[in-house]
Amino acid sequence: MIVKEEFLSKLRRFFGLNLYEVRIWTALLSRGVSTAGELSDIGNVPRSRAYDILESLEKKGFVMMKLGKPIKYIAVEPKEVVERVKKLIRRDAEDNVQKLKELTTTDVLKELETLHKQGIEFIEPTDLAGALRGRGNIYTHMETMLKGAQKSVTIVTTSKGFVRKMEALKPVLEKLKNKNVKIRIATGVTKDNVALLKDISKIAEVKHINKPEARFVIVDGKELMFMALNDEEVHPSYDVGIWVNTPYFANAMQNMFEPTWNKLEDASKAATRVK
Repeated sequence: MIVKEEFLSKLRRFFGLNLYEVRIWTALLSRGVSTAGELSDIGNVPRSRAYDILESLEKKGFVMMKLGKPIKYIAVEPKEVVERVKKLIRRDAEDNVQKLKELTTTDVLKELETLHKQGIEFIEPTDLAGALRGRGNIYTHMETMLKGAQKSVTIVTTSKGFVRKMEALKPVLEKLKNKNVKIRIATGVTKDNVALLKDISKIAEVKHINKPEARFVIVDGKELMFMALNDEEVHPSYDVGIWVNTPYFANAMQNMFEPTWNKLEDASKAATRVK
């Protein structure tokens, strides 16, 4: 049996198996029923490892041991394996989430927070900055910024970026609205986002900006994140966000944006011209 390495790599990624496990598993799938020795030969896996690997696959629900001698193994139907792996992943995720919930009630988290606060006291203001690569990481950090907002949030983004950000950030923005945090969003109004704009206008003041030349978020005039690249020209994996936590710079950016914001047209008016 010859299985391409590319296919084996996909199996490792999807099912969380190591190289020997996918080789033994695919070898068994090709035979249906087989011994450990046969599978080690077919899968090019050391015989000394075959039984351990099959035991691991059995625990994960990929194979079953056949009663009788010599000991043989039966391949579980791939569709059933997928369902078993899904249940396993879901159970592990629930267990991990529960552990983290329990952590919030222990002294461990308090000690970690104390370490962080003490460490911050010795950090130079210029050190409170960082770069994030990948749009997913950027939005995750952006959500963290917003959760800490007490007074105001200003978001400037492209029309497509508005849709993406609202998909990721709408729940936290709704919570901020309930806390009376002032939310302002400047973005381009297009036929692709006009319906969403009407919905978001219930929780934020939204204005139309024609072809925004920048993408950034300012929280409370103290914390700022701006994107360094044009989102229409960069792959999401290579998007870059620069985060700074300094009132001096963030407040200066907000003050510079104020005159522009005051001149912008309300999004609801701009929406009337969109067809």
